[in-house]
Amino acid sequence: MSFWRMQQFLVIITSWLGGFGTCLLFFQYTLPDCLFQSVPSHLTPHFYPKTNSSSLQEVSQPEKPILLVWAWPETDNFKFDPIECKNRFGTDSCNLTDDRNLYTLSDAVLIYHKSIKNDLSSLPQTPRPSFQRWIWFNLESPTNTRKKAGLENLFNLTLTYRRDSDISVRYDLTVRKRKYENIVIPKKDKLVCWFVSNTNPGTGAWARIKYYEDLRKHINVSIFGNMAGSRLKDEDYYPTMASCKFYLSFENSIHKDYITEKFNGPLAVGTVPIVLGTSRENYEQFAPGDSFIHVNDFPSAELLAQHLFRLDKDDEAYRHYFDWRKHISTIPHYSVWNEEFILPICQACDYIARQREYKEVHDLFKWYFS
Repeated sequence: MSFWRMQQFLVIITSWLGGFGTCLLFFQYTLPDCLFQSVPSHLTPHFYPKTNSSSLQEVSQPEKPILLVWAWPETDNFKFDPIECKNRFGTDSCNLTDDRNLYTLSDAVLIYHKSIKNDLSSLPQTPRPSFQRWIWFNLESPTNTRKKAGLENLFNLTLTYRRDSDISVRYDLTVRKRKYENIVIPKKDKLVCWFVSNTNPGTGAWARIKYYEDLRKHINVSIFGNMAGSRLKDEDYYPTMASCKFYLSFENSIHKDYITEKFNGPLAVGTVPIVLGTSRENYEQFAPGDSFIHVNDFPSAELLAQHLFRLDKDDEAYRHYFDWRKHISTIPHYSVWNEEFILPICQACDYIARQREYKEVHDLFKWYFS
């Protein structure tokens, strides 16, 4: 190739490379605004990586996920030391914190439904990381839950009493490894007892109040709580319940799976619960059918009262309600008034450590109120 042709070829190559570089420079300064524009809503995930923080090192280990309690349920009086998760339930799999400065580093944020304002201004107001999961936390039944616009497609996980929740809150009964023969029934000096505080018919409690009014016409019921004019002391809760042969485990509203501590308490202390709530079949999904008495088993409160009188005189028949304890054990729920939320929050902490997949909850209220 001649020297003249070589020069011509180099000029062409140089011009082509210069034009290509100019194009790249043009795209660099013009495309980001349209391709990588941030999502306008601060409530939707924003994509930026999780990084380390000096403040994080003070409260956590890098390998453990962080669960941020955005606001303690009810009031700060319900706040507890995270060590309780390990002490009570043997779980130490995540870092539990209420430090909002760790928001952008938190793997999950626990948001209590009652604490959410109607205008959603109480929710996090800074961009939401793409890796972060929001947990809808609500232990109330649909009857006692207010719908709030804007929440339907906002959460990733649900934490409720329902069995089909992502995190289902329950003091489960457990099968004993060995049969336990020595069943001791506490000494009883009262026949039927009821601890009740909520007597407001507007909250769905009318059904249980009506049944109680019918029942007490035929049998004496020892009442404790606001309805009796004084609150039972925390330290007297379980001893008093154990002193009763039967306990009215009446729920304030009737919904599938809505079986609360009112049922767990008597089972744990050796008292027979008389339940008013969801169906017997639903109760039997959580406890043996011969461990409780359902009001629906009797056509009237009068016939239920007659059955209780017969059991009071027949020790052998009464003891059959405790046969299940030979094979199954139960854990007493909280008895101190401000310990109500320790179990669900610890369960949420354990869940996010075990389940790392990203999910979304669509039509939250359609699911919950169905």
